[in-house]
Amino acid sequence: MKGKPVFIPSDRPLRYACGVSGSGTNYDKIYEADPDMPHIVFSNAPDCSGVEKAKKRNIPVVTLDSRIYFKKMWGIEKVPRYGVERNSYDMALMTLVEQGLKGEPDLICLAGYDLWIGDWMAKKYFPRILNVHPGDSKKYVGLGWIPSAKAIIAGEKSVKSTVFFVDESDDGGPILIQSKSILLSKWDEKLYHVKKFIEKMGITSLLQFKRLSEQEGNNLYMILEDVSRQVQEELKQEGDWKIYPFAVHNLIAKGRVSLDGRKVYIDGVEMPEEGWQVDVYGYAENIA
Repeated sequence: MKGKPVFIPSDRPLRYACGVSGSGTNYDKIYEADPDMPHIVFSNAPDCSGVEKAKKRNIPVVTLDSRIYFKKMWGIEKVPRYGVERNSYDMALMTLVEQGLKGEPDLICLAGYDLWIGDWMAKKYFPRILNVHPGDSKKYVGLGWIPSAKAIIAGEKSVKSTVFFVDESDDGGPILIQSKSILLSKWDEKLYHVKKFIEKMGITSLLQFKRLSEQEGNNLYMILEDVSRQVQEELKQEGDWKIYPFAVHNLIAKGRVSLDGRKVYIDGVEMPEEGWQVDVYGYAENIA
């Protein structure tokens, strides 16, 4: 196999750690695909729904409240992205995770984990951290509905969600897989005036759209946000919830994935920068 395998199947199954901060719906889908796969759930938000779901399933859980930690340990209110303070938090949390797993996780799945990964953690575990992005991570950054809104403004005909390997960048790590395309034509009627406004004003960014919409005193920004949230919801169901479990259980756990720098190989085949395309390969068991 070309590159270095992310996981090599042996006499034991892959064991993963799953980070949650909210509802845990992505975790649900990963768990449901193979409830017997050994794992642990970790969280910076001890009272979130994802933690409660894991406890009800009798899954080991470790939590370290990020707000309390940084306030008591460092006297700061905001969780830092970089620096010794952030690294100390990640080290403390991952120590608990490794104690619970009795070793390093073979894979770390971020499933609605709302803290950006610090440099120490990104370096230590690369390429064993996965995350899912509600859009094409090569083109449109942002959380929630933002990538869908940016795609609409750019005139895209469709949108996809992305599972990628987390590195030290902002969602810019090597892409593993992208979901099937969700056609935006479904919302053409609702977006009619939005698109006319974009064309008339020569709008090229979401920030510009918001500013000009406010200047003109119209409600088009609210319409764009509402439609983008609808797109995100469909993308979640038809994208995130299908490609994330597939990436974990059908690709990595089966030893099908390797990396050489930023080049991703699946079944020994070099993937394009956009990764495995469900539009092309579906959910095939082998593409070699």
